[in-house]
Amino acid sequence: MNKASLPLLLLALTAAAHAQQLATTIKSTEVVPGIYMLEGADGFSSNMGLLVGDEHVLLVDDGMAPITANLTETVQKLAGRPIDFVVNTHVHSDHVGSNAALATNGALIVAHDNLRKRLVEKPDDAGGPAGLPVVTFADAVTFYVNGHEAHVFHVAAAHTDGDAVIHFRDVNVIDAGDLHFNYMFPFIDLDSGGSVAGFIAGQRRIIAAADDETKIIPGHGPLASKSDLQAAVDMLVDAQARVEALVLEGKTEEEVLAAEPLSGYHDTWNWGFITTEKMTQTLYRSLTSL
Repeated sequence: MNKASLPLLLLALTAAAHAQQLATTIKSTEVVPGIYMLEGADGFSSNMGLLVGDEHVLLVDDGMAPITANLTETVQKLAGRPIDFVVNTHVHSDHVGSNAALATNGALIVAHDNLRKRLVEKPDDAGGPAGLPVVTFADAVTFYVNGHEAHVFHVAAAHTDGDAVIHFRDVNVIDAGDLHFNYMFPFIDLDSGGSVAGFIAGQRRIIAAADDETKIIPGHGPLASKSDLQAAVDMLVDAQARVEALVLEGKTEEEVLAAEPLSGYHDTWNWGFITTEKMTQTLYRSLTSL
């Protein structure tokens, strides 16, 4: 196994270890009337966005397969009806794992072109072939449901190569998917078409669409604001510069890690999956593989 595939293996192993916890209660927070942030009570699950109303139910991401039963139960309690549309923000199994089950129950899966291409190669990540998106888009698509305007737009080469952000324009809410890990080092999946430069550009694009009152649903972590996302951008830009300075000195990866250039961010941003060391490795690999 090469080093590049190790992060995804660790994610899969961690997910398996948390399978029981993932089947527990889902917490719901009403962001604005009719729009909720859903998060697993285990502290590991990805966040989801939910739009409810008299016309349709739209879900943004759907977690791992073990949470499907509790997810559908939670949505039924909040919406009083089943899920009509699922928009996937990216290809990782902690965001698309319930696709097949929800599609079998009548939900229409929508995602970027590149996300479908990757799931065609690994359909098990979405629960099987039934979980493949049946509607895809290249640049953007807009849902007009329940009196809301949900603008879904592609952000290129960021977290992956198939990222989507959902902007509920009329109520000033943005679901950023994994373009925002709130006060956590981000996972930038270089092996799935992601890039550090694209990730920063994508975050800045979200910031440009936001104001001081915008509520941002992150892929992981608590409900966020524009200032929280700006802090994440500032951290990543500075972290990249710190690692780049050592790369320009000709230091090897081992020497860069030994120098601990991100130590000042450790206490706030380090977490179980993307540790300070892993963030440093990602930045080093990105800077030296150009």
